[in-house]
Amino acid sequence: MVCLSKGLSAPVGSLLCGTAEFVARARTLRKLVGGTMRQSGVVAAAGLVALETMIERLSKDHAAARRLAAALSWLDPALADPDQVQTNILRVDVSASGREAAAWAEGVKQRGILVQASGPSQLRLVTHRHIDGAAVDRTIAAFAALGR
Repeated sequence: MVCLSKGLSAPVGSLLCGTAEFVARARTLRKLVGGTMRQSGVVAAAGLVALETMIERLSKDHAAARRLAAALSWLDPALADPDQVQTNILRVDVSASGREAAAWAEGVKQRGILVQASGPSQLRLVTHRHIDGAAVDRTIAAFAALGR
């Protein structure tokens, strides 16, 4: 299965690959849990654009996530390990800070940065085509301001 909505900038959509029997079984199971195909042409069109135009730029998003992890690690090695970043998704551990992830998320939000708290001590940051070098710099500055 490949998700098109993360790094490839499609609004929704995933691909499921396999034998005809496997896909038929998956469709049956999807219907059993209430899933249906709505406006599949629109979703398919976005998926095609993602596959045809966005794949080559994924490396930029991965590099931005690594740069962000390196900077956060420099601020506080407990926040992130740059060696663990393999995609455009960065998990930040704020457990050593004495503040919960929700407080960090609110603090950086007040500085114009949106992050998702995923549990009491984890933040989830995702870089994508709308996150340029200046946005990474602003994110680093927001974390630095809160870390004081």
